[in-house]
Amino acid sequence: MPVAGDYECFSDDWRRTDPDLVFFLPKLPPQLVEAVDHVLVDVTPGGDLLAIWTFGAKADASDQTVRYARSEDGGRTWTDPGQFDPPGPKYGQVACFGFPVISRTGRIFVFYNKATAAGSNYTTSFLRCSYSDDDGRSWAPGNVDIPYRRSILSHPDPSVGTNALVWQKPIRDSGDRLLVGYTEWSSLAAERPLVVRKPDGTAKIFNSECRCGFMRFDNIDKGPEPRDLQITWLPGCDELISVPITTDPDAPPDLSFCQEPAVALLPDDRLFTVMRTRNGQIWYTVSDDHGRSWRPTEMLRYTDGGPPLENPVSPSPLYRLRDGRYLQFLQNHDGWGHGAGGPTDNTNARRPQFMAVGEFRPAAHQPIWFSDPKLLFDTDGVGVPPFYRPWLSMYASLTEHHGERILWYSDRKMFGLGRFITDEMLAGMTVPS
Repeated sequence: MPVAGDYECFSDDWRRTDPDLVFFLPKLPPQLVEAVDHVLVDVTPGGDLLAIWTFGAKADASDQTVRYARSEDGGRTWTDPGQFDPPGPKYGQVACFGFPVISRTGRIFVFYNKATAAGSNYTTSFLRCSYSDDDGRSWAPGNVDIPYRRSILSHPDPSVGTNALVWQKPIRDSGDRLLVGYTEWSSLAAERPLVVRKPDGTAKIFNSECRCGFMRFDNIDKGPEPRDLQITWLPGCDELISVPITTDPDAPPDLSFCQEPAVALLPDDRLFTVMRTRNGQIWYTVSDDHGRSWRPTEMLRYTDGGPPLENPVSPSPLYRLRDGRYLQFLQNHDGWGHGAGGPTDNTNARRPQFMAVGEFRPAAHQPIWFSDPKLLFDTDGVGVPPFYRPWLSMYASLTEHHGERILWYSDRKMFGLGRFITDEMLAGMTVPS
């Protein structure tokens, strides 16, 4: 049953996707732009729920911050939001894109981007963190800036942060180490903008390259002080994971566009990663050496040789369920469906929201095969003020706790909601054998 009750919010349209739970609704008038973004909910060592999200009330992202709330009753009620790091005095000094990392000691770390107001945009950041030793009730500052690894996409000045962000919770690899993916975008000063000269003499400039990597927290289960954290950056070579642009004949072959890696552990201890691209499909890769190297990226298909899982430039998270299956979220069109204007139409192409069940196929080239997709929910093309974007950006997370499987998501980057993913919903979603 959808959630009932009275909630103070500037719009009643938060009910459109039939949520079961609510963790945050903006109460202010509709000058808000991204009240809820990058929603990551995890189970605390004490058995409660901790929600982390990015909050902003202005279009230029000048006031973004990372908020948190706790629930002691499985997400039915939540504490008033707290805040980790308010915006700095200088324009662009914002905190955003927080993600929790829970140590075996019970210490909870929350890492987030802290923009320095230097570089190309507000994603030009270092990682900062806060930590809690009382199950997320109170927090201490980490008092350390952790730089992202430098790459060919980074600004040549190491004092300028990297254009990068983490978008999901970490998973544990086969060595029980916490691993999480990140995206890096090219800095405008990195000498990577590529100019292609067409036969008619005109020039086309490509300056939005992006690639994917991983960070592994090697000693975080010992509960170290943030300054003593040991992080391994993967892949082990200088090259990040890349996906060629197949939809633009002018794109140079070495130009990459892949973002938001969602990584899952396979039963044979390999790592499987899916990424969004601008090709109209999800792409994937596999590592059999704990992330040090990866297979060449390929289009994700429902089976070996089957049709691709279509998706625009929109979040496509993948989760391994406790029963051994996988759950892949996707838009189920290549960016031209439902009135959208192509894969890079970030506003109109990010709907409706589908899901597909995946199962491990050990003898297959693509080790996870998928069921036909099933519609989960839609905005029906209806936006909310002030820009009336109809998007469903699945900067989302999944918890399995006390027998409940919950997708936590941001509806139109405005409303913080939860939806039960029940066994009945997944029944009949058969994966080819």
